[in-house]
Amino acid sequence: MNQSAVDEVLARPISQELLTRDLARMAFVALDGTPRAIPIGITWNGSEIVMCTAKNARKLPALRRNPAVALTIDTEAHPPKVLLIRGQAELDVVDGIPEEYMQWNGTYEMTPEQRAEWEAGVQALYDGMVRIVVKPTWAKLIDFETTLPTAIEELMQQQKQRQSA
Repeated sequence: MNQSAVDEVLARPISQELLTRDLARMAFVALDGTPRAIPIGITWNGSEIVMCTAKNARKLPALRRNPAVALTIDTEAHPPKVLLIRGQAELDVVDGIPEEYMQWNGTYEMTPEQRAEWEAGVQALYDGMVRIVVKPTWAKLIDFETTLPTAIEELMQQQKQRQSA
């Protein structure tokens, strides 16, 4: 998929809405060769999805060996809205707490006192983190109104062709 097609999918209003969510599911290949899908906090910076994790997270050796990832960001309402993204994970070890980590956690409802307590706990726990950065190289939006899963789109196209024959 070329970058302009990816950008077109990501620019759609529903995609933009989904990119403001703070939780995705990330799939990758574990060290033993089996697939893994995990929930992970995300921040969209306009061109990349940034996720943060502990420096000793078990997913990091797997991502270093095979950086290919797939992300799903979706809603719970019917019909669901689903944004599928693929790309390569770049790992960036940083001292302290990345701003993206503080941003995505900031969307939860906390009183100012709870927020201050949470931030103090984060600062005490981590001396650094790893930023997992994914620039989308493929994207598909499924809203079940204007876009559908590829298999259903293909079946509908075949049905139209039979009807017009």
